[in-house]
Amino acid sequence: MADAELQELNEQFGVPNKELEPDVISELQSIMRIHSLSVQDLYFKWESYCIKMDMDGNALSIESLRALKRDIQDALERNNRAHHVHIKTEKRSTGTPRSVIKSGGDVYGMLEGMVPNTPATRKLNKSASKRQNQLETPSMARVKGNAPSSSPDYKTPMRIESQLDSMNAASAASFNDRPNLGEVIEVLNEHLKPSEPLIAPHAESRIKLTAASDQKKLGYKTLAMKSSEASEILDDRIDEFLALVRDYKNIDESEFGSAASQSTTDIVAVGRIASDSSEGRLNAASLVLETSRRTGGGRRIPLNLQKLNGRYQFFPGQIVAFRGINSSGNEFVVQEILEMPLLPNAASTPAAIEAHREKLRGGPDAMDSDDEPAPLNVIFGSGPYSADDNLDFEPLHALCSQAADTYADALVLTGPFIDVDHPLIATGDFDLPEDATVDPDTATMSTVFKYMISPALNRLIASNPTITILLIPSVRDVIEKHVSWPQDPFPKKELGLPKAARIIGNPMTLSINEMVLGISSQDILWDLRHEELAGGRPADANLFSRTSRYLIEQRHYFPIFPPVDRQKLPKTGTTDGLLTGAMLDTSYLKLGEIVNVRPDVMIIPSALPPFAKVVESVLVINPGYLSKRRGAGTYARMTLFPPQLTDKEAGSEMVSHKVFERARVDITRI
Repeated sequence: MADAELQELNEQFGVPNKELEPDVISELQSIMRIHSLSVQDLYFKWESYCIKMDMDGNALSIESLRALKRDIQDALERNNRAHHVHIKTEKRSTGTPRSVIKSGGDVYGMLEGMVPNTPATRKLNKSASKRQNQLETPSMARVKGNAPSSSPDYKTPMRIESQLDSMNAASAASFNDRPNLGEVIEVLNEHLKPSEPLIAPHAESRIKLTAASDQKKLGYKTLAMKSSEASEILDDRIDEFLALVRDYKNIDESEFGSAASQSTTDIVAVGRIASDSSEGRLNAASLVLETSRRTGGGRRIPLNLQKLNGRYQFFPGQIVAFRGINSSGNEFVVQEILEMPLLPNAASTPAAIEAHREKLRGGPDAMDSDDEPAPLNVIFGSGPYSADDNLDFEPLHALCSQAADTYADALVLTGPFIDVDHPLIATGDFDLPEDATVDPDTATMSTVFKYMISPALNRLIASNPTITILLIPSVRDVIEKHVSWPQDPFPKKELGLPKAARIIGNPMTLSINEMVLGISSQDILWDLRHEELAGGRPADANLFSRTSRYLIEQRHYFPIFPPVDRQKLPKTGTTDGLLTGAMLDTSYLKLGEIVNVRPDVMIIPSALPPFAKVVESVLVINPGYLSKRRGAGTYARMTLFPPQLTDKEAGSEMVSHKVFERARVDITRI
């Protein structure tokens, strides 16, 4: 038993051709014994600790392990203090309800197929599925037929609804028979030539990950929102932007006032865009400005936009600053829209830039020091990963094959992975793979993930051992118990994922070498497109760059409030046809803010057509969904060339990354 444990420790924590030191093994065993941890559980804690402390995961030492032991103990003590009162009453919910027959809740099978997300016992039985498959082919008859595709490949933004509707009549085609596979539909920075294909993977990982967001804060308790806390968060956001505008424009405090108060002089008013009606879309007649309690008692006042001559663009929840007057007491006449200050561009020291450039060489013996390092190759894909009529996850397998064949440096996948809105998942009408050695009575959705998602990633690691895999959850992930956005990562245990796969929060800002990457799996672009009010002469006529700019100006991954009604979202193939909504926890919306600097790259998957655009020096990418409801989708490949410092930059204190100038992005059909 001891030899088996020692071998597992060396496999998880050791490096190739080098066993762990005896004192390191003793310290690892001590932590396992004190906290009753398995080797795998201990490795997960070590991995999380390294990300938090910005450490190399291979830098095992007595000092680092003792620091890990203190960190685990501190976390345990904090948890005991916080949950001492509730420790006897709280019960852990499982990822998926167990079989109702096994638990005695449905002795005669009367509820079979009526409870969503619960696979009936006979449906998970492989022999039963074999007999069923001989009698019938999976049909779309059980899938609602009048729902639009979730990611159309069209280019005209002003007719997106009609384009989506036109997809309704398309019949589901076999993935292997998909047309135009591998077709590049959009290229950004086409003048940058793709890198030469590699003949073998790099000797070591060329990526260093650094977390820029505090992931631990995402582990808040869900479904416990208080109205008082939510209103304070919304109020504070208005007051924070007021201070930003005041400092940016050098406006005296006396010039600010309440738009809702009658006045004979011009004032500067800061507030939130809202509608005076809960029904219908925002329009010029229903537009109101909501003040904070500190500046205007929380009152709302109608806005008169006539003096703007159609040069405006608003959406519900947008924080704005106006110069105008309310002489009548009935409306605020807007004379000027004040520009919101932007966060600074991401920058690093010249020494850090050079260190990242050296890391791109892929090891000390990989190439001559005079040669230009090979560019970084990063692939972005977004769920859903399977069409409505099956759970074969063929698009995911195809994407992993692409990452393996091209020896990609990183694969970034956003959820949903096991989609709660997939019609087969919603009804439980599916079977586990034939090689799933599990009792159907004890199967959960984690089991489904382990046998349907993880094999593709494990094969990828076997072909490309130095790749970095990042997984970002979605509120539509059925294995995720944290159902609100902002969202905690789902636990890695029991999913069968490889060591190189890391699960991060939603949203998350992190650095891949020098590049600051912001990711959110929430489809904010669809909501903004549907709810925005644009005048006849908006400052930016392009829909995609306009909606992307909202995120940058508002410094938030989900600035719209309230979120769009589920009835207005793209339809699903489930019985009610309603997509899972935004699931916002208003009390914790601050965790969705973009802080300190603008990201170099933002990944915002959306049901809108895929695109890659540079907006305010930020490279915004919508890779599209990897699988549409009735066919294959798209993904994005970014080729990031190494930074080159000029003599002037080498002597400066900080250097802007300028990723948008040296990154080629290809939007490609899977």
